Amino acid sequence: MASVTTNAGEDDQCSSSLGSSRSHHTQRESKIVRYNIACNNPITIDGKALEDVKTFTYLDNIIDEHGGSDADVKARIGKARATYLQLRNIWNAKQLSTNIEVRIFNTNVKTVLLYVAETWRTTKAIIQKMQMFINSCLRKYYTTLR
Repeated sequence: MASVTTNAGEDDQCSSSLGSSRSHHTQRESKIVRYNIACNNPITIDGKALEDVKTFTYLDNIIDEHGGSDADVKARIGKARATYLQLRNIWNAKQLSTNIEVRIFNTNVKTVLLYVAETWRTTKAIIQKMQMFINSCLRKYYTTLR
């Protein structure tokens, strides 16, 4: 069993053990983000200190030390913008009705935009950023209809 510890006895809240299922754990993939915690003691696995990082990506979700969602929202908007631009041929197609194109927008672009949104803090600024992006896409679409 690999053990995870901090400096000897300084803070019991920062100490724990890893089960045998994690014994194959490698130092290269080990990083920690301290989320709203006062404990700054180094955390080690089998005597090797883990790297403290400010942010990291896990399952396509950006996790930071403040628990904020700003970086994640910015990344999701970028990915949704790329998806919107990949569908440019659909937006310019005259064969599809407006109703179908809006449904394509909702199922493709909004899905990418709102992926893991349930984990974000819901602030007025985040909602405004999301709505601005959606409005911008729809404005571009409707101006090409003329």
